Amino acid sequence: MKIIRYDELEKSFFEYRELEDLPSVARIINDVKRYGDSAVKKYTAQFDHISSDQLKVGTSEIESAYHRLEAAEIKALQATANNIELFTIRQRENYKDFEFEIRPGVFTGQKVFPIERVGIYTPGGSYPLPSTVLMCAIPARIAGVEKITLVSPPTHHHSIHPTILAAAQLCGITEIYRVGGVQAIAALAYGTESIPAVDKIVGPGNQYVTAAKKLVYGAVGIDFIAGPTELLVIADSTANARFIAADLLSQAEHDANAIAILVTDDEGFAQKVISELESQLSHLETREIASISISRNGVIIIVDDIKQAIDIANRKAPEHIEVQVKQIDYFAKNLKNYGSLFLGSYAAEVLGDYSSGLNHTLPTDRSARYTGGLSVKDFLKFQTTLRVDHSGLSEIGPHAHRLAMMEGLHGHANSVKLRLDEPDPK
Repeated sequence: MKIIRYDELEKSFFEYRELEDLPSVARIINDVKRYGDSAVKKYTAQFDHISSDQLKVGTSEIESAYHRLEAAEIKALQATANNIELFTIRQRENYKDFEFEIRPGVFTGQKVFPIERVGIYTPGGSYPLPSTVLMCAIPARIAGVEKITLVSPPTHHHSIHPTILAAAQLCGITEIYRVGGVQAIAALAYGTESIPAVDKIVGPGNQYVTAAKKLVYGAVGIDFIAGPTELLVIADSTANARFIAADLLSQAEHDANAIAILVTDDEGFAQKVISELESQLSHLETREIASISISRNGVIIIVDDIKQAIDIANRKAPEHIEVQVKQIDYFAKNLKNYGSLFLGSYAAEVLGDYSSGLNHTLPTDRSARYTGGLSVKDFLKFQTTLRVDHSGLSEIGPHAHRLAMMEGLHGHANSVKLRLDEPDPK
């Protein structure tokens, strides 16, 4: 990892990274939109080198995958699912229907409805992610989504990795299709003969999947546009260098574009972390990818005062922030922009990825400035209602009439005036 001082940071460090233009993505989407299953199968054969007439995964295959797992694996999935469910239920309690009288005779309200149909994209390449199934499906189910469809590339012996199928079984998902990439996103957005269209697509993917989600947005909702995963660690001399090195490597092993950053006020401590990185990397099974990521994107930023790290973090708005300093409460209060915040030496970011109950589908590339991570809220619609009696119309009608006239919308003004001119039916 390279070391740089705070005042030497370039402007580009804090800038949004635009998605790479991938012309093939639009072509694939249009083909799927036009030709349906045949296009999906064509691109699956082209990119995944698999030919299959049957896109849907059968019930017996799903159940078989679940029963093939070891007892400890099932226990881990169930424990994680339980924590996600508990956390999500608590979130859901904060979103309720209401109606209140905002002015005499004017009753404004909110109704909260679940989205009807949701599609979950789950990567299945180098690292199959059953945890992603849990993170996406459980909030959708708690929200009340009726129809959940799962797609994942058939990269495991011509089908979906069994751990993904097992997680789907645990979540009660029966609509599962062995298709990935751009063609999967297009199928979910527009529907094919086999794959039903959905109302919203969630879940992470590579740059092609991300570009596809961006292009179909509007025809269908999406969670957000996610870039490479990010971790920013804030640490002073009291932190544990071994823990921090391990956390930086856990982030770096995702892929060569992953971003791992350490901010500290102690250059000696920074050197300890570098020594630990080298030591741990030497026997890490994923060192080939992690070493590229650390070398290409890893950086240690030296600040004069550890509180300067707050400014860096709030401007960078990273996906994950770990804080390992004396003044934990101060940092927790003043850090504002992040996908998820991990406080203290034992709150490893990896726990957020898996078993803590938090959701690991989080905003990247500075998106945390304006949005949070995936939650039950992403599967709910907030729709407003209005009831007005004659006395309420007298309260707010004249203002509406005046505003309509100010804007030159005489039809709007007339709609209100006709009602104002009517006598009170009482």
